[in-house]
Amino acid sequence: MRYLIVSDLHANLEALEAVLRHAEGRYDRAICCGDLVGYGADPNAVVEWVRNSCLVVVRGNHDRACTGQEDLEWFNPVARSAAVWTLERLSGENAEYVRNLPKGPAFENGFELLHGSPCDEDDYMVSADNAAEAFTYLERRVAFFGHTHLQGGFIWNRERVETIQPASWDTDRLLMDIEPEDGYLINPGSVGQPRDGDPRAAYVLYNAEAGVVSYCRVEYDVESAQRKIRDRGLPPFLADRLSVGR
Repeated sequence: MRYLIVSDLHANLEALEAVLRHAEGRYDRAICCGDLVGYGADPNAVVEWVRNSCLVVVRGNHDRACTGQEDLEWFNPVARSAAVWTLERLSGENAEYVRNLPKGPAFENGFELLHGSPCDEDDYMVSADNAAEAFTYLERRVAFFGHTHLQGGFIWNRERVETIQPASWDTDRLLMDIEPEDGYLINPGSVGQPRDGDPRAAYVLYNAEAGVVSYCRVEYDVESAQRKIRDRGLPPFLADRLSVGR
């Protein structure tokens, strides 16, 4: 089975559509590591794609915030404003779908799906030290997670934890073989709001039978996404940051 694995879409329809074009014909099932909404200008269109297309989905912190399940005092003013804006515009059906998304981990075909870490769905796994603790909680040898908006992840080679670097600027794809004795925490990066300095939309393809992960990046119409954010009254900072991937 070949999987398209996406995370942190954040209501960015232009980025999502570019990912789908880029990945067309190279996957059988789609899976999402959470944060469908928040920040971007197209929450309903993005949620509807996930509802209709994704086999397995776990919730993210913005999914909770944008459906009234999270205390927004914990959010910074920009994220809080975007959450309120989204809550007011999600259709009833889409809001109900997002509100009922399950907490990770979820399991599929020998791997697991998380938003943050297996210890806490809101934890950010950004270092090998974070990942070393997380590996002790995994129930499968391969796990996919999001939340940090940083493409890459971590490998446990039975002696130490190593950091996986993202695809470089001079390529749109980086292949990695899954070794049968090692453990993997794989972050596809963010479709809708990358924060690793590369503004291209990020995702992964996973061939479960062949044991191969493809880290992918694709350019999208950033200017259209920015214009929608500004025109619809969201904080301009959310548009500005799309140009730099920060």
